[in-house]
Amino acid sequence: MKTLFPLLLLMTIPLCLFSQGKDDKSLPKPFATKSASNYSKVIGWKDGETPKAPEGFTVSKYADGFENPRWMYVLPNGDVLVAQSNSNYSFFKQIGAWIIGAGGSNNLKHSADRITLLRDTDNDGLPDKREILLTKKEGLNQPFGMLLIGDCLYVANTDAILSYPYTPGQTKIAEMGQKVVALPAGKVNRHWTRNIIANQDNSKIYIAVGSGDNAGEKGMEHEVMRANILVMNPDGSNLQEYASGLRNPVGMAWEPTTQSLWTSVNERDELGDNLVPDYLTSVKEDGYYGWPYTYWGNHLDPRMPIPPNVRLKEAIVPDVDLGSHTASLGLVFYTANVFPKKYRNGAFVVQHGSWNRNVLSGYRVVFVPFVNGKPIGKPEDFLTGFIVDSKRNKVRGRPVGAVVMPDGSMLVTDDTTHHIWRIAYTGK
Repeated sequence: MKTLFPLLLLMTIPLCLFSQGKDDKSLPKPFATKSASNYSKVIGWKDGETPKAPEGFTVSKYADGFENPRWMYVLPNGDVLVAQSNSNYSFFKQIGAWIIGAGGSNNLKHSADRITLLRDTDNDGLPDKREILLTKKEGLNQPFGMLLIGDCLYVANTDAILSYPYTPGQTKIAEMGQKVVALPAGKVNRHWTRNIIANQDNSKIYIAVGSGDNAGEKGMEHEVMRANILVMNPDGSNLQEYASGLRNPVGMAWEPTTQSLWTSVNERDELGDNLVPDYLTSVKEDGYYGWPYTYWGNHLDPRMPIPPNVRLKEAIVPDVDLGSHTASLGLVFYTANVFPKKYRNGAFVVQHGSWNRNVLSGYRVVFVPFVNGKPIGKPEDFLTGFIVDSKRNKVRGRPVGAVVMPDGSMLVTDDTTHHIWRIAYTGK
């Protein structure tokens, strides 16, 4: 009888809740193709090689010599903070990863737990001063998101938000971080990154927290306050869910025209080559986006029995399809006036790249045009050249995050090759 329980439970739910609607024809059925384990082999960049951008843009190396540079944050004076962190795989997990082929991604080492400060003192577009701002000694534990409010620098560890006193121009912090609020982590912590962003008046801090596993298979008791965007006061009080059902939201940004919150979401694996699409979406307060029970609105994930009181009818259809298994992470709106007009107020999304697809997908930065606060077209390639040989799974690197600089250029991290790339517009 136990094995029939999920089926019987599903039979109690009206079938109309799972009508595919207008998106039915665009999405294949679950398991239409066999789930793949197709890890890329990172071969790096030779001297003189860079990613490729559209005509009129110049791509150059901004800085290198990091250890898994993931996320960046630009301080008011133009200094760039670089969080260096990674999955904390044990020795035995690393051996297992090599056996299944994941070791080729060069991405399974221990976390460096370091934040480096880069400063351009002569305004030539390249940093000439480099200092280690924070380390594990000051409390870093898989740091990712960073945020300055007044004289307080917030750092999002995987298990907590820490705060540090910060003076403009400071290049080293020696104090131990003070815990502002604890965040869910624990042993089931597949999606360990925590990004943070403040609203316009700095009265609220939003925190992106991914799911503990792929699709709730290790038990929903491990998913409390996860697969969510959380919100709190800057002192850590009143921590609560802002939006839920977002499997792994990473990039967050405010759309400049409407000042609405948007996020890039890395969706679930193991349903086939073309399921489930990663997406870019506006984030509605108290909005529910389906994980783990449904995806792309009311498309049912057949692996998950539906418990009572799930908000199935309320599942929100995302705004922009970014492609399946692209690992869409970084997100930034272009608010400067240096790039051509078509890029103004549009969104750049950084795709770290696939492992669960027979043909590699992602490994690029895409651009989504916006008009009056709404996306108006499909994602288009902006920064490419990372994939060398898709048949042999060879890639040069894996981009992660992006920021727009005060001079209107854009920086993109490349974590597996330890680079930061600078993209500047030099055409007419």
